[in-house]
Amino acid sequence: MQVSRIARHLLMTPWQVRRAFPRRTLHAVETAIRASASAHAGEIRFAVEGALHGWALYRGQSPRERAIEVFSRLRMWDTDHRNGVLIYVLLADRAVEIVADRGAHALVGTQEWEGICRRMEGEFKAGRYESGVLHGIEAVTGHLARHFPATAKEQRALPVRPVVL
Repeated sequence: MQVSRIARHLLMTPWQVRRAFPRRTLHAVETAIRASASAHAGEIRFAVEGALHGWALYRGQSPRERAIEVFSRLRMWDTDHRNGVLIYVLLADRAVEIVADRGAHALVGTQEWEGICRRMEGEFKAGRYESGVLHGIEAVTGHLARHFPATAKEQRALPVRPVVL
């Protein structure tokens, strides 16, 4: 257990989350996800969490482990083509994780997803949260459009509204 990590998580407040991701930013994220849906048959969700709580923090849960948990909780596996993609931000760790369902992950791969995450983290370090997320959505959209082109009959299974945990 790292004392500095525990302190960051314990000192993270809802106000800090709202400051990094105010309503206008969350609205911009929702608009970007909605607009991207016309380019592909995939499903994108965005979730931001200020800090881990209690047991998860005590046992040292990694941002990746938490992102997988959130992917499951949001029922991201419920897409017809296994092409759901979650962009997850754990603010206390300044970490971004992308979790893609089997269909999308098999075609895009870990290196591409990690590259998007690292670029987003770079934007976040500079305090450009909205820009970072919008660029991340754009990059994910490019991959989904290439591998899962939009079809006229495609029905969205998942909501596009960002989730603040």
